[in-house]
Amino acid sequence: MKYLAAAFVLMAGASLSACTTVQTTAPGAVGVQRKQSFLVSAEAVQNAAGESYRKTLTEGRSKGAVNNKPEMLARVRAVSDRLIAQVGAFRPDAQKWQWEINVMDTPEINAWCMAGGKIMVYSGLIDKLQPSDAELAALLGHEIAHALREHTREAVSRSVGQQLVLTGLAAATGASASTVQLAGAVAQVTYALPHNREQETEADRIGLELMARAGYQPQAAATFFQKLARAAPSSGPSWLSSHPQSEARALDVQAYSARVQPLYEAAQRPGGRP
Repeated sequence: MKYLAAAFVLMAGASLSACTTVQTTAPGAVGVQRKQSFLVSAEAVQNAAGESYRKTLTEGRSKGAVNNKPEMLARVRAVSDRLIAQVGAFRPDAQKWQWEINVMDTPEINAWCMAGGKIMVYSGLIDKLQPSDAELAALLGHEIAHALREHTREAVSRSVGQQLVLTGLAAATGASASTVQLAGAVAQVTYALPHNREQETEADRIGLELMARAGYQPQAAATFFQKLARAAPSSGPSWLSSHPQSEARALDVQAYSARVQPLYEAAQRPGGRP
């Protein structure tokens, strides 16, 4: 995700605005109610994510590494589609995003969902962890939740704010040379730096509700994180390096499973889920 930084600099430089504080999603049954502050527009971040995603796909296809496992791709897309059908519970506008779901053939244990709904799952995660469909839904729900909560945009805005303080610039700067320099930090946050633990916990909980609404047993989220812990008992794969410890995450989603269990049960009734 470290592509097209220069293009993003130009877009972000033209998109800085006064700080806005909003609640990006409805709280849901899991009660995520933290308000977020933004200095960069959602449009700029989504445009940059779309360009980066296309670049990733182009490079992957040139190596024959994109969607070359049809059964795995079909499974990932089927689970993703059920989760995406539930995003309106948290933000109705996300139902209109141009969602994309693809699989990269690589041994890494990794997956991500960029701003605007651009999903990538690495084959190594499925090959090595052998998740059930419900466990896969826990992973995908988590990544979708990052996009719903605009966590990348939030991190970008924090970086821009730090640079504004350092340089003494006002929050609304216009597309000056200084803005372009600040936008370089925006690109770095978008493509290189991890989510913080508060964001990870929010994504875990929202993902838990998405999977329950989609008809996947929420208790499977805990078993998925337990699998992650067994796969990386010490240093762990790169995907885990910034995340809360998998054992702690398993305990947290177990506690929150009771809140979403009625949603899962409702989804099991005839006509209860898509």
